[in-house]
Amino acid sequence: MRFSVLGSGSRGNATLIASGRTRLLVDAGFSGRELTSRLAAIGVEPAEVSAILVTHEHADHTRGAGVFARAHGTPLMMTERTLGACARLLRGGEEVRTYRAGFTVEVDELEVDPFITVHDAVDPVAVAVREPASGLRLGIATDLGRPTLQVRHALRGCDALIVESNHDESMLWATGYPASVKARIASSHGHLSNQAAARLVYELLSPKLTVVVLAHLSEESNTPRLARSTMESALAATGFGGLVEVAPPDRPTPLMDLAVLRERAGPRQLSFL
Repeated sequence: MRFSVLGSGSRGNATLIASGRTRLLVDAGFSGRELTSRLAAIGVEPAEVSAILVTHEHADHTRGAGVFARAHGTPLMMTERTLGACARLLRGGEEVRTYRAGFTVEVDELEVDPFITVHDAVDPVAVAVREPASGLRLGIATDLGRPTLQVRHALRGCDALIVESNHDESMLWATGYPASVKARIASSHGHLSNQAAARLVYELLSPKLTVVVLAHLSEESNTPRLARSTMESALAATGFGGLVEVAPPDRPTPLMDLAVLRERAGPRQLSFL
């Protein structure tokens, strides 16, 4: 299993997961042209994308979904309620497949387990993606107002996590945002802070966890350095031997091979048991 966060932040979010000939795009929050450009940067052609799975209807996750699907014949996957909320993006000629949280969806060589999250969208989900051939598992949880018991259960035992680390709490309250916006971001239906993300990953630590990618950083109330240092400080005493990376908003991360990363980190990952 290989993956790349094509970009993450308020301007757009998308993640590419590859297994064999399967190329699954989770969210498509950039224009069709920008998605094509970012896929090209990691060596993927648009026609190779097997499906686009949409987690919720917000524009920074859906902006290019309809136009990309129409241009390349790519199936779109979303819940019934999210489909209704995305009606303006569609023209009727797209292939749309609906899914339900709590039920595994097969996308060629991948299995996707969608699960309910808490966010101010009509039917938000996060996903855990499994490669049956290797047993490797990747969790993607952004736009996460709070980490519920269901979220913790769904993400436990992952080899890689892409998790929201949206804002530094002190910086958020010092921004020039209106008070209502600050309250919305900090609420249980808003976004995870660096501190909350660090607590969540600390709780999810296992010998399998190899890489943590911090995503959906605010450009006004966070910095990559703060997000990374908060996470690394929380994991420092555990003996975590894996990687902590930050997904930038303006370019893809490298295409990471999870099997290779696990092999490199292997012996150290046992040190905190």
